[in-house]
Amino acid sequence: MSWVRPARLLLVLVLGAAALAIPPMETVAWSRKAPQIVYEPPPPPPMAPVGLSDRLLADASAYQSYLRRVMAISPAFTSGASVAQALSIGASYEPAAFLRGAVAYAAVAALQDSAFVEQVRSFGGDADARRLMVNRIIADPNYVFAFKGADGAAGLAKEALGGAALRLYAAGEAVKQSAYDVQHQAWSKETIIDRPGRLARVKAAGQSGLAADADGAIVLQRAAMGLTPLNISAAPAHPPYTPLLAHALQLAAIAALGEASDAAYDRLTYLTTEVNADLCLRMSKLNLNECLAVAGPHYEDIFCIGQHIMMDTGACLAKNIGVGIPLEVTPAPLRIPALRTAVRTRARRRR
Repeated sequence: MSWVRPARLLLVLVLGAAALAIPPMETVAWSRKAPQIVYEPPPPPPMAPVGLSDRLLADASAYQSYLRRVMAISPAFTSGASVAQALSIGASYEPAAFLRGAVAYAAVAALQDSAFVEQVRSFGGDADARRLMVNRIIADPNYVFAFKGADGAAGLAKEALGGAALRLYAAGEAVKQSAYDVQHQAWSKETIIDRPGRLARVKAAGQSGLAADADGAIVLQRAAMGLTPLNISAAPAHPPYTPLLAHALQLAAIAALGEASDAAYDRLTYLTTEVNADLCLRMSKLNLNECLAVAGPHYEDIFCIGQHIMMDTGACLAKNIGVGIPLEVTPAPLRIPALRTAVRTRARRRR
């Protein structure tokens, strides 16, 4: 048996004690303190800029372009062809499309009131608030009038539609008067060629939407965003407010929140129509078709254009935005026998 030297034995004892003091690798790993992980949710999306969707702006610019073309119809007709051209221009709108564009245009006008826009945006600080506001605005027409500046915005919207309506009505009176004045010209008494075909074309035109105006949409987009003025001035409007005016303010408020995007277009079309205005415009179209059905010579078509395309449409728009129409003075004597007979026939049927 060999003996271990004392120095070597001491070294062995020291190394053994050191080995026992070192914990296993697993123990070392688990003994480390886990880092603190704090979850921070992403910041809420910022409020979008003020503005209407491209589709709503297209509707508004198409409406504005149509009005310009119709109000440019001159009462100085010189031939049956000029009458037919005016009829084609005036008949080329569908009531729902016309009304949709009118409300969108009025909303752009309302957005010109900076106090109204700033007040609405001040309450839409986060996404949840904006969502709740949009739902409330759509559900309650009166809610939008509680914002500061709503009366000023309503005045601008009312002038945007009402002013144009009165101008259209006045232009229609001039065209209607020309139906009487032109009868001394031989061509005006000539019978219209292909009357059934002409009526069919007018009815087809009345089922189509309004022609788009890309340049006009860009101008309205800048106006809605407050970059360029719309050049409409008006005094504040006071209650009672018509449903059509309320719809324009509701749409403007949603646009002020930056929530009138293309994704919301289908939902917002609820605000771009109104039952009474829509019914009035459709009756105007029906009266136009009845008028053309009994019209014989060209001067009777002129009467139909002035009365039912221009005056009736202007009256519908003015009445439903809250603007009064001046009293019409009918020329005497009435020298449109076919139309006079048709009016009497309709009156007998209603009895």
